Amino acid sequence: MKSTEYFYDVPKFNNIKELIYDSVEKYSQNIAFILKNKQGKEISYENVTYEQFGKQVNFLGTGLLKLGLAGKRIAIIAKNRYEWALSYIAVLLGNMTVVPLDKGLTDIEIRNSLVQSKADCVIFEEKYFDSINQMKQEGHIELKELICMDKMEQVKSIEDVISLGKNENIQDYINMKIDSDEMKILLFTSGTTSSSKGVMLTHRNITENIYSMKCVETFFPTDVNLAFLPYHHTFGSTGQLVMLSSGVATAFPDGLRYIAENFKEYNVSVFVGVPLLIEAIYRKIEKAIEKQGKTKLIRSVKKISNCLLKFGMDVRRKLFKQIIDQLGGNMRMIISGAASLDKTVAKGLNELGIRVIQGYGLTETSPVISAENDKYIKYGSVGFPMKNVSVEIVDKDEKGIGEIRVKGPNVMLGYYENEEATKEILQDGWFYTGDLGYVDEEGFIFITGRKKNVIVLKNGKKVFPEELEELVNQIDVVKESMVFGFPKEDDVDVSVKIQYDEEIRKEKYLGKSEEEFEKTVWNQIKEINKKMPKYKYIKHMILTTEDFIKTTTAKIKRFEEIKKILS
Repeated sequence: MKSTEYFYDVPKFNNIKELIYDSVEKYSQNIAFILKNKQGKEISYENVTYEQFGKQVNFLGTGLLKLGLAGKRIAIIAKNRYEWALSYIAVLLGNMTVVPLDKGLTDIEIRNSLVQSKADCVIFEEKYFDSINQMKQEGHIELKELICMDKMEQVKSIEDVISLGKNENIQDYINMKIDSDEMKILLFTSGTTSSSKGVMLTHRNITENIYSMKCVETFFPTDVNLAFLPYHHTFGSTGQLVMLSSGVATAFPDGLRYIAENFKEYNVSVFVGVPLLIEAIYRKIEKAIEKQGKTKLIRSVKKISNCLLKFGMDVRRKLFKQIIDQLGGNMRMIISGAASLDKTVAKGLNELGIRVIQGYGLTETSPVISAENDKYIKYGSVGFPMKNVSVEIVDKDEKGIGEIRVKGPNVMLGYYENEEATKEILQDGWFYTGDLGYVDEEGFIFITGRKKNVIVLKNGKKVFPEELEELVNQIDVVKESMVFGFPKEDDVDVSVKIQYDEEIRKEKYLGKSEEEFEKTVWNQIKEINKKMPKYKYIKHMILTTEDFIKTTTAKIKRFEEIKKILS
């Protein structure tokens, strides 16, 4: 397979305004968003069509201009909801700059982000009002406007701004010219605000990435998407634009615990999620099969199904209908991002007839660099480069593993007001990702770890934590793990911290004391060691039920965890 093989002829847009207006016209009567309203025990649903969405974007954008925000920077902070998507697009289509903020930031981090980004306005949900208003009153931040997504007496609401726009001539907003190559999205990378960097993205960065994604993946106007990935994350916001560009309907989850229920409630067919959640969904399916005593039967049926596939006969969704029904019955594609997905989970779901696509990218690349697609999947890989992206491996070791660098129209302008950091990773048009990996003979990219996470031993040998974590995570009781170097005189010992599943422990290790349980897990670690060269042996283990410190996209904050362990 060659990386030049792309399958779909899709339109390319210069900016997000062209993309949205094209969808509003093409899919005018399609449902764009499904909104759930709760009043006590009463639940109702409201469908917003593309035509209605387009009108609200124009009214809100016109209202923002009327408030004197033309050319200004507007921050957004809230959980995923309709008003977030509406605000994001209204800002961008009016040639203003959007600053999406992580909903999990502390008050100090919110303040620092607003100061650093020089935001002129904040659109927020009600829970943030007190802290943002106090910052403004104390003079920590200079804000021209505060706009709440919910109705409040103290400040304007989005509804108020839409009403303001309705009374104005919207043509000025509709005719607003977009500079496709100017910074219009300022996104902060994961981490605490002191260490996070402002990534400067353009309309063209995003639309080029959407174009390349749609060249290899199929999204239908009949699809329903559940907006799980946070919108402040690049994959969350760009992913939502992919859905809107394809005429897809979007619903919003009620929370992590209700994802499976929401799949059924909205007949979800496309889901973009993180590995931890996708793996949990699959384990739940496996557990249900095991409880029914059908593990061997399903295994046998999979073999027959796989054999038929070789002859072009795909009967997976018929054979495994009852299992697919557990996910609502319509689930056809799951896209995994943010980290590596367990190979057995990807393979298992694909064998059931649910296509699992793995991708790879960073905030700085808008975000997708590579992905598997409808026709080419290799378990463990992150696919091959997007149509308009060049990928090279540099500074290779004897195994062909080196740093991944990329070039393309999706690469950011640079880090905001940080020339030094920009020069460090942007050289001669190439973006140095800081990720390590290799490309196989067929063109598939494999990630082996982060450059900064590599454990370098005194003898010069390198240990990739991610390689060992993948094996440790296969132990039945392990929920998640983190491999790190534990200081030892002038060297380090390869060590692992494991978060185990209390329910599985009670179920499978009933009657074992704490000491016996720990010994059982350690014996399984020793079995992993036997498969490795001695310098990769795990020598210490920490067991806990506590959650790891994480970013909002479920990535472990390794250095904060190590600091906690060593304190």
